[in-house]
Amino acid sequence: MDFPADIKDNIMDNEKGNQICTDAPMPAPRDQRRTWTFGFLTVFALYFLLSLHPKIPVPYRPCGSHGVRIEEGVQMPHVEVDKPLVPLEAHIMSKCPDAKYCLQKLILPAMMKVVDKVNFTLSYIGTPTENDGVDCKHGPSECLGNIVELCAISLYPSPKTYLGFTMCLTRDYEDIPQKALLEDCALEHGIDFERLNECATRDDGGFGMGMLRDSVRRSTDAGVTKSCTVRLDEEIYCVRDDGEWKECPNGAGMNDLVIAVQKLYNSSS
Repeated sequence: MDFPADIKDNIMDNEKGNQICTDAPMPAPRDQRRTWTFGFLTVFALYFLLSLHPKIPVPYRPCGSHGVRIEEGVQMPHVEVDKPLVPLEAHIMSKCPDAKYCLQKLILPAMMKVVDKVNFTLSYIGTPTENDGVDCKHGPSECLGNIVELCAISLYPSPKTYLGFTMCLTRDYEDIPQKALLEDCALEHGIDFERLNECATRDDGGFGMGMLRDSVRRSTDAGVTKSCTVRLDEEIYCVRDDGEWKECPNGAGMNDLVIAVQKLYNSSS
């Protein structure tokens, strides 16, 4: 007789350390079989309970229904406990050369290593006005550039997408917000230019200006005035200003920031 497929898959030869139960004992008297049945059930129940206890080793398993002895029990998989993400924030101006250097040399390479350990925010620097507007250091074109980048964040919240798009614009920051530059960078990073344009012009520009105003207020409330300012765990970590790194007690290198993030992440509960 041929074995069913599921049984054949579970039977292994003796060279692999498994035992086939083939010797069947002669039938015992009915009373004795009852005693054996009761004893077997009792032993099986105790064995099952003991096998559930994580600190009591189980040296072997009896032959199963298919006549195969299983040498080792199945271990429970280790479950990672999610840790809180570390707050990391960069405050920039879209047409600022220091922001370009900061993103290119520090933020982007560091994020490639710790993106799964941080809650990253990109915020913008400006001056709120009395009529609920915003003044930008490099003029209205910078305000529009800020709004376009905020729209990218709103539409594509993954840092891998919007940071790449922002860096693409920042490499040619003098040309922001020329349509050709926006279209090229949108295409390069899988962003729908029409959706981006709709966001920036929604409500006659009111929607985008509202996002910029909220972002600028966030920077103001944090006491940030210089582009680029990097904050880690809601504290100033480093500042890039006038072509120099400043206020960087832990170092301005990419590896320095990665190490700082790792320490905070590992120490969180």
